[in-house]
Amino acid sequence: MMGGMGNRSGVIARAAVVVCAFVLSVLPGTAGASAVTAGPGDGETDAAQPAAVTAEGRERLLFRFKDPRITESSGLAVSRTHKGIVYTHNDSGEEPVFFAVGPDGRTRARFTLRGAAARDWEAMALSTDPRTGRGVLWFADIGDNLNGAWPNISIYRVEEPAVLRDATLPAVRYRFRYADGARNAEGIMVHPRTGRLYVVSKEFAGSVYIAPKKLRTDRVNVLRRVGPAPIMATDAAYSPDGSTFVIRTYISATLYSAPGKVVGRISMPPLKQAESIAYTLDGRALLTGSEGERSPLYEVPIPARLLDKVKKQDEQGKKGGAVRSDGGASAQPSPVAAAEPEPEPDGVPPRMILLWVGVAVGATAVIALIARLAR
Repeated sequence: MMGGMGNRSGVIARAAVVVCAFVLSVLPGTAGASAVTAGPGDGETDAAQPAAVTAEGRERLLFRFKDPRITESSGLAVSRTHKGIVYTHNDSGEEPVFFAVGPDGRTRARFTLRGAAARDWEAMALSTDPRTGRGVLWFADIGDNLNGAWPNISIYRVEEPAVLRDATLPAVRYRFRYADGARNAEGIMVHPRTGRLYVVSKEFAGSVYIAPKKLRTDRVNVLRRVGPAPIMATDAAYSPDGSTFVIRTYISATLYSAPGKVVGRISMPPLKQAESIAYTLDGRALLTGSEGERSPLYEVPIPARLLDKVKKQDEQGKKGGAVRSDGGASAQPSPVAAAEPEPEPDGVPPRMILLWVGVAVGATAVIALIARLAR
């Protein structure tokens, strides 16, 4: 009896291997992709990247977060006050705290936000207060994995600390809701010139939402759709000069000159769970990180041809009065935004997802049939 069961198990196992090999051979997305190898000793595995604009010059591993308290680095911002310092925070289930980390990956200070909660922190951004010239940090408690479980979401504003030592900082809470219904989101960004806040949803049909020009603490602020976003976006950031913004997915990053105006895509280093992105202070490279203990932080140069393309578009825009990256005077928020062109799908195209699901269902059916015949 045991021998018969063993033979049947062997048949099923061999069938599963054959089916899996077939599935891997027919699934799209690997053909023509360039393998990007992580730096020596960083512990990441090689992974195929999508057909995208390859960064000119290899990505550079800056460091690994050495603080054992940083286990789910989900947001990232580059300090304009403290040279070489980046800020990060953990994901859900943690206290409302963030960390200032030096260029060696070691924590310089840990800050707690007074008057804040951390239900599901997913992103952060940095801007400058036009009145004081001081840096302002924004922390987004916007995760909603149930896509509608929360009636509203919260984003906290806190002044960037002037001194890097452990402290508790007062935070201002702003509540938001989406004009077209609750959803999950993992990206926020603030335009450096206008100060407008944006939220990027994490969905198969993602969107970019704009906040009111003046935020209110005494009422719920309404977020309105102004453009599409790549599939399953995990973070977003504005460039220091406001000429572009970037949206990150698990696989790559898409550069925009305005909502719905794609400049190009940039391949990213393979990460276990890519969750964060930010610009360097000169705007010529991107920093990207991952969740996990001792997670890496990479610097990825923006291809020169994309920077040149942005410069030409900016010059043409000044001559012809084109829409600026913040929407411009003529781009009042529209809940439909029907006139905006859809960008090329980033991350995983919908048709590929459907194909994957179809192949997976078919493979499961084949294995089940073989198992039944082997009884």
